Amino acid sequence: MVVDDHRLHAEALASALKLRGHRVLAAAAPVAGAAELMISRAPEVCLLGTAAPAQPGVFDPVVRVRRERPQVAVVVLGPVPNPHGIAAAFAAGACGYVRHDERIEGVERAIMKARTGEAAVAPALLQQAFGELLNPAAQPDDEGRRLLQMLTPREVEVLVRVADGEDTRVIAAGMGIAPSTARTHVQRVLMKLGVGSRLEAAALAARTGLLERAAHPGTDD
Repeated sequence: MVVDDHRLHAEALASALKLRGHRVLAAAAPVAGAAELMISRAPEVCLLGTAAPAQPGVFDPVVRVRRERPQVAVVVLGPVPNPHGIAAAFAAGACGYVRHDERIEGVERAIMKARTGEAAVAPALLQQAFGELLNPAAQPDDEGRRLLQMLTPREVEVLVRVADGEDTRVIAAGMGIAPSTARTHVQRVLMKLGVGSRLEAAALAARTGLLERAAHPGTDD
């Protein structure tokens, strides 16, 4: 089962897994309903996506599922994490943590490990987390803030709509612009972010926290 706040991510990952022979029960959003879905469907493994793994309460669905359906293995899909995000995921009962931008082969390996009861987390990810705990950066690079400053307000709106899974026609209608103009905005966003597809743009925005900054501008000034 795949559950993510951004339907585009969930459906894309579910489709990729199906093509590789996996049976995917559901691809749903938002994460707020993840617990009910996992409890009712009881999959072997659930891939639970989150853009803010260090946010308080984000792993409450994992806690509930582990209590009511302990046979369900939950693997978190998250951004490049800080150590607290990984720790919070495992403390809630998750059996793995995989980066949003991991290749499908890496996601598949995590699923296989979770099914056999192993901790599904890449050694490099653990090494990075422990490294940050032992040697915290005095002023970590805020990639989300840097990327947000590269985009115009209209381009930010386009990126948010892309992350929500809207196609060019829907974006144009929602913003009151011509489809050709919407298509131009999308291409500019992809170019500025240095990615080659809408899916990559959405994953980058989620990984860096750019979407949260766009929703709450000025909160960290």
